[in-house]
Amino acid sequence: MCGFVGFVGGSPAMDRSRILSRMAESIAHRGPDDEGFWLDDQSPVALGHRRLAIVDLSPAGHQPMPSPSGRFVIAYNGEIYNHKEIWSAIKESSSPPSRRGHSDTETLLAAFDLWGVIPTLARLNGMFAFAVWDRRDRILTIARDRMGEKPLYYGRSGDALLFGSELKALQRHPSFVGELDREAMSLFLKHNYIPAPWSIWRGISKLPPASYATFDALGNCLIQPKRYWCFDEVAASGARDPLPDTPDLVDTVSKMLDNAVKMRMEADVPLGAFLSGGVDSSVVVAAMQAQSRRPVRTFSIGFHEAEFNEAQFASAVAGHLGTDHTELYVTPKDALDLIPKLPAIWDEPFSDSSQIPTLLVSQMTRKYVTVALSGDGGDELFGGYSRYVLAMRIWPQVARIPSALRPTVARFLRSPLSSRAASLVNGVLPRNKRIAAISDRLPKLAHLMDASDLLCLYDKLIGNWSAPEHIIKNGGKAELAVLRRHPDFADPREKMMFIDSCSYLPDDILAKVDRASMAVSLEARVPFLDHRMVELAWRVPMSAKIRDGKGKHVLREALYRRVPRKMIDRPKMGFGVPLDRWLSGPLRPWAEDLLDERRLREEGVFEVAPIRQAWEAHLSGTRRNHYLLWGVLMFQAWRRLNQ
Repeated sequence: MCGFVGFVGGSPAMDRSRILSRMAESIAHRGPDDEGFWLDDQSPVALGHRRLAIVDLSPAGHQPMPSPSGRFVIAYNGEIYNHKEIWSAIKESSSPPSRRGHSDTETLLAAFDLWGVIPTLARLNGMFAFAVWDRRDRILTIARDRMGEKPLYYGRSGDALLFGSELKALQRHPSFVGELDREAMSLFLKHNYIPAPWSIWRGISKLPPASYATFDALGNCLIQPKRYWCFDEVAASGARDPLPDTPDLVDTVSKMLDNAVKMRMEADVPLGAFLSGGVDSSVVVAAMQAQSRRPVRTFSIGFHEAEFNEAQFASAVAGHLGTDHTELYVTPKDALDLIPKLPAIWDEPFSDSSQIPTLLVSQMTRKYVTVALSGDGGDELFGGYSRYVLAMRIWPQVARIPSALRPTVARFLRSPLSSRAASLVNGVLPRNKRIAAISDRLPKLAHLMDASDLLCLYDKLIGNWSAPEHIIKNGGKAELAVLRRHPDFADPREKMMFIDSCSYLPDDILAKVDRASMAVSLEARVPFLDHRMVELAWRVPMSAKIRDGKGKHVLREALYRRVPRKMIDRPKMGFGVPLDRWLSGPLRPWAEDLLDERRLREEGVFEVAPIRQAWEAHLSGTRRNHYLLWGVLMFQAWRRLNQ
């Protein structure tokens, strides 16, 4: 696991070595073990690399690395899990190259020599992003793994093409021009993250997952981002041709997951796993322990606030499986001390508050191991989010209301009278029937009233600010690109899972895990996102995913073979923090400073009134607006760092 930077072009008078060094220095946390630089002597191409040594710890893994023929030079971030299989195929060629070491980087370059860059992509099973320069044809190719586990930013700025693992590296180049993208800001306030292909800076893009692009020796684009593996086709064809929902299906899924886990357990450094005690992390750890001769190292964090604490569940699973378990109970001070560091770590505005516990568990884990497996991806692939069930329940009720009456219903739901009435009704219901934070949910329900169809309703359901372009000065309205291209699924829940897999998974969940883990030089691996597992998951019928209103049925059945049902069957908790209380309590001075009315007005980015109204309502207890305010606060904190 590593990080890389590079550029093509720029002023001839520039000191390319010094610039490359400054760019690479900004991502030293991604690779503390080694650094390397390469400058083409015939073209204005520069590649830099920071290395976290995982496989082949020797100098033979140093990057940027040339191919055996000398034709290709690569700067690469990630792991190719089937590199041994690929090397075996290379050895069967007519003139196999000799090896200097045993790194997957060396295998990747030998494959480029033999088959070419683009044909090789289809053979790879891994997480990766890379930039490779073809010295013969004078073409730069950048590429990213199928599901978007590893980041890659690129774009022209000034007179240079810039690219790298994190935005902060691009900002170190003297040609970088930072102009806020107002459409990206709207998307951020709505979704907590900035989805590909946008970034916060106009002209700088995220390369979409499963894509590559090529450029000439002047940095001009030859091939716009093009997919080498089409998730749309995988999802659509899998949904059209489901496997039978029989007990054999559990065996099929279990065997595939075991294999994906086994491939991700190869490392020349200590390895462990995140364990929350939920279905996804538990099934991964169970697969690891079943294939390990020694206790697997597992890690979890706990909170003293009962509604956020899963540590006791993780401890029970660890005890049953016999793992070597470590846990840390987090105090509010532990978490609050991290908040000033978040904007620098996430590099562009990011406001999924689970970034805080993710960073805390990564910090603890890195004290013991260098690689950790995680259970991310299970919810998107196997229907784990409760919103899939919720949307199916809400839409028929909304659709029954005549469109002419919906604005009136929406106004009532937003009124104080509605809030008081809902609280009264909730108070007399049995405890198991009560709706948590019902007053906070009414404005969201009001926003759903103008949905034209179920897909529109889902888009509103997964959003925060209902009209973010109205609180951004000169704001632009934008929508998730996936909403315009989703395949025609027979089951609406498949549409929802597809949308989440294309946007929320890579741009929120995986970005969160990548930045949190790499901030402490920890490599996180995600077995569920083995592309074979993804392809299999889309052939699992919906009846084996969501059953009796509960998701991940087939994964649960697989897990019950290794962990008692009573340890797993409980409501999904998520991975959150008591943000609403913190904003009204210990974080209030920090938030007051960032949301100061005069400051907001002078900065001229936001419309002041709606933000102040949301803040004052939160402080008064009228509405819990922490989910709206956290996005504004994270932007403000990021902006202060990047002015």
